[in-house]
Amino acid sequence: MFDIDRWQEIWFTITHNKSRSVLTAFGVFWGMFMLVVMVGAGVALKKGMSKNIEGFATNSMFVWSQQTSVPYKGFIKGRNWNMNNEDIPLLINKIPEIQYLAPVLFGGGTPNNVTRNDKSGSYGVKGNYPAYNQIDESKMIYGRYINDIDIAEKRKVCVIGERVYQVLFPKDENPIGKDIQVNGIYFQVVGVARHTSDINIGGNAEETVVLPFSTMQQAFNQGNIVHFMAITAKPGIKVKVIEDKVHAVLSEKHSISPDDKKAIGGFNMEDIFNIFLYLGIGIATLIWFVGLGTLFAGAIGVSNIMLVTVRERTKEIGIRRALGATPSNIITQILSESIILTLIAGVTGLMFGVGLLSLVGYFLEKNNSFFRDPQISFVVAIAALLILLIIGTLAGFMPANRAMNIKPIEAIREE
Repeated sequence: MFDIDRWQEIWFTITHNKSRSVLTAFGVFWGMFMLVVMVGAGVALKKGMSKNIEGFATNSMFVWSQQTSVPYKGFIKGRNWNMNNEDIPLLINKIPEIQYLAPVLFGGGTPNNVTRNDKSGSYGVKGNYPAYNQIDESKMIYGRYINDIDIAEKRKVCVIGERVYQVLFPKDENPIGKDIQVNGIYFQVVGVARHTSDINIGGNAEETVVLPFSTMQQAFNQGNIVHFMAITAKPGIKVKVIEDKVHAVLSEKHSISPDDKKAIGGFNMEDIFNIFLYLGIGIATLIWFVGLGTLFAGAIGVSNIMLVTVRERTKEIGIRRALGATPSNIITQILSESIILTLIAGVTGLMFGVGLLSLVGYFLEKNNSFFRDPQISFVVAIAALLILLIIGTLAGFMPANRAMNIKPIEAIREE
């Protein structure tokens, strides 16, 4: 049953010496405030990283050709070689763990190489397969991405980046079916793409014109050369597995020494993402370690002050015991005071921390910062309150135990 007298007594005890209570509570307040702010900052960093890789396959690898560094089968060191069209079905057939394989060609870069009527710009040009959009996804503002029919029929179509669209076309004009010139050759626009991640392979995707891979090879006399390959592993398969196999197949096909570590360039996105993942785990662990350490430091302050309070109230406690108060009554009283003081300070710190995170999040959103939406989840807030409850209990345990051991006669005799 709710005992209003007990709660009034607890409140009177806490407010009896306001300065001491405020200074004591500040340690818990600051600990909770710092914990909330640091957890929110960690969440903002994680969300920023997630946003920056949105739509990008984390189980991917990329490979390209480089000069050999080891002589092999009569070939001298420093030989140039190229991947070609025959490597595409060879890799797919020999490495069943591959989910998507997308060869890529690069071009463009000359001044004003992309034009439409009286408007022009200098943009990158890529030859892609449809599978590339499964690896580095772009959202379509208008139309569609390159498809298999475009590749098979070598259609003169293109998908333009959002920035290319903004420069070449009036605002809100539907560009689908309209022609643009790319390096002097006309291509029909079938889509406008908005890049979802901040990862740009081979140039800014917003400022790129994507052509069917086969069309680009033929239209710009690229022969059967492949500049670059993007590859993903099937679910459950480590990228390292297919990376080693891709290197082995290409080395055998193009007479490259198995010991040549430089002839085949590339990188493994899974390894890079894992580094960031472990970094995030490390940061989160450090945040909780520092935050909880600060909270417990505040709890020690609460415990010390409660010990002082118990000493000051020795005579009062002795009288209570003489009048029939049980040890559990005394323990409950002291623990309640400790818990209430801790909860008031902690909840205040929680509210201030959440308020600061909301304010910072508002400004970050306006400035389009790397850090995004700093906040703590409801689960974290509840966990923090439970931790506070435990800390408040621990802080009051020693003072309560001391109060329980006070002998009524000895306490009454004290001046």
